[in-house]
Amino acid sequence: MPPPGLLGSGLWMSRAMSWCVLEPRPPGKRWLVAGLGNPGLPGTRHSVGIAVLGQLARRLGVAESWARDRRCAADLALALLGDAQVVLLRPRRLMNANGRSVARAAELFGLTAEEVYLVHDELDKPLGKLALKLGGSARGHNGVRSCISCLNSSAMPRLRVGIGRPTHPDAVQAHVLGCFSPAEQELLPPLLERATDLLLDHIRERSQGRPMLGI
Repeated sequence: MPPPGLLGSGLWMSRAMSWCVLEPRPPGKRWLVAGLGNPGLPGTRHSVGIAVLGQLARRLGVAESWARDRRCAADLALALLGDAQVVLLRPRRLMNANGRSVARAAELFGLTAEEVYLVHDELDKPLGKLALKLGGSARGHNGVRSCISCLNSSAMPRLRVGIGRPTHPDAVQAHVLGCFSPAEQELLPPLLERATDLLLDHIRERSQGRPMLGI
C-alpha cells in the first residue's frame, strides 16, 4: 500500500521518486519546469533545454530520482525548494509533440500555464546568452508552439538559451540538430550554472508572492 497522502492526492508516484507526497498546496507553491528537446539526442543544440534540466536536477539533489511516467510520456523528478514543490519534466516525445507531455503533466499536478516553465534553445541569441521571457508567441520554435497549442495558452514563462544562428538560412536545421562544437562545449558548464541560478531565483521570488518579472 502507498503511504498516507499519496492515495488522497491521486498522484501516487513510483518508489524511484522517493515516495514524494503530493498533498494539496496553496497556489504558487508548486511549479513545473520542462526541458524541451528530442529524446535520445543529448548534446545537440536543440536539446539544450534538457541539459539545463539535468543541471537543475543536480542542484536540487534529485539527479538520481528520475522516473518514467507513462501517463504523460516523460521522465519526472520531484524536488523541494523551500516550502515549494518543483516538478522537473523531460518529455519522451519528439520536440514537435513536447506539448502533449507538458500539458498532461500540468493536468496531473493541477497546474496552470503560468505555473509551467519552459526551457528551450533560442536561435536568435548567441551561445551564452539567456533570457527569461514571460509568455508571448512561439517565435518559430516548434516545441514552444506545441506547448501553446496543448495548454491552450501562451502564458508560460520561458527560459531561452541562446545557441546562435548560422549565417546561411539553409544551414539552420543542421545547426539546430547538430552537437555543440568542442569550443562551444567549453562554454556549456558555466552557461548551465547561470541558467539554473536564473530559474531557481525566479521560482523562489514567485513562491514568496513577489511579482513575476522577465529578465
